[in-house]
Amino acid sequence: MNTRTALIVWGGWDGHEPKQIAEIFNRELSNRGFSVTVSDSLDAFKDCPDLKSFDLIVPVWTMGEISGEQLNPMLDAVKSGVGIAGCHGGMCDSFRAQTEYQFMTGGQWVAHPGNDGTEYVVRITDPNHFITQGAPIEFKVKSEQYYMHVDPSNKVLATTPFPVADGPHIGNGAFEMPVIWTRYYGKGRVAYNSLGHHADIVAQAEILPLMVRGLLWAAHAEDAA
Repeated sequence: MNTRTALIVWGGWDGHEPKQIAEIFNRELSNRGFSVTVSDSLDAFKDCPDLKSFDLIVPVWTMGEISGEQLNPMLDAVKSGVGIAGCHGGMCDSFRAQTEYQFMTGGQWVAHPGNDGTEYVVRITDPNHFITQGAPIEFKVKSEQYYMHVDPSNKVLATTPFPVADGPHIGNGAFEMPVIWTRYYGKGRVAYNSLGHHADIVAQAEILPLMVRGLLWAAHAEDAA
């Protein structure tokens, strides 16, 4: 069997601990037989001649700007069938001016009422999907609770109830905000988890398996779980 390959590209706003989170993803994928390439430059997308040969792309890059020369090869790779997966602002608050990137990922961060340290509940809504199999149906997180603009075509696997903290959204009443979802962009599988403000949240016992299984699902590597 051919060795599966992954490209992790980390950087952007340092407050999300991109290097540390990239190291966790690198370790978990390597432990499951992946050959992992890690870069701290967005030029990795334009300078890699075999980008479409990867099984998985993992962006860990909050905010920042990306040029068309860097973004378009990534978009084309995912359209062709390369999986993409990631978490928190490292994937869905990456390049705020790039709407095609947001179209691919299926969501964009817009707020986190209460900021870091808010305690909230995450509820698994589809326990039968590969990503959520074995996860507790409900668990607590003390971190940023992401309020997101979300594509209605996403397959939602977990949600969190709003409102928890005060903010201008409370007049809209109670609702469930998607936390984990999957979708397709062309032939590529897309998996996202809005948790992961810091590396310790990614490593939380209830959360890390969900992160890892999201990576594996996007890479068509369910057998590596």
